[in-house]
Amino acid sequence: MSSRRLSAQELLGGFIVLLGLLLLLDTTGVYDTTQLLQFVPSLFVIAGLYALVSSRLRNVTGPLVVIVVAGGWQLATLGVVEWRDFEALWPLLIVLLGLSVILGQYRARAYEVSDAFVTAVGLFGGADRRVTTDGFVGGELTAVFGGVDLDLRDATVSDRPARVNATAVFGGVDVRVPTDWNVQVDVLPIFGGAEDERPRRAEEHDSVDLVVTGFAAFGGITVVD
Repeated sequence: MSSRRLSAQELLGGFIVLLGLLLLLDTTGVYDTTQLLQFVPSLFVIAGLYALVSSRLRNVTGPLVVIVVAGGWQLATLGVVEWRDFEALWPLLIVLLGLSVILGQYRARAYEVSDAFVTAVGLFGGADRRVTTDGFVGGELTAVFGGVDLDLRDATVSDRPARVNATAVFGGVDVRVPTDWNVQVDVLPIFGGAEDERPRRAEEHDSVDLVVTGFAAFGGITVVD
């Protein structure tokens, strides 16, 4: 029986538990963890790197944002640089988000079959996509202060698993799938959430039909049926 790969969500959750334990040891006077706490930003850098690698570079924008922000936080905490040195660089986050949208368009052009790869952007508004193809391979969804709804209930996957990468920043992404699909959610949430809200099924699946990767910040990515 093959072992299940650790998801980015589980890794990040473990790091948060570790942070809580370090704080608890310090506040209760059991052990002075001040020196250890200054390396907390490195935990988020590791989580970002793991999400980047585990998605096979399909999920780029979110992990890069986490790596850049947490890396700068770590350098400032160690006194290598000053916080004010980063003030002029915040537009870089917008550049990364734009590059993610452009990358999604190029991925779509790589497939000749209609609806095989879907892109949708909800920017201060909503975007709905319905897929009916027999050879769905994946998609790139971006919601910024808006929402995206991808309906895959009439689609089938010939080469499993299909992969959908979603980015939700102050917005929401809903992925609607057939009831019997086995969906693996591996989203990196920072002040956001990602969940498969479908009722659990008793039977076991032989393979994964869909993998949902991505990044959620002050937003949510949800799988429903």
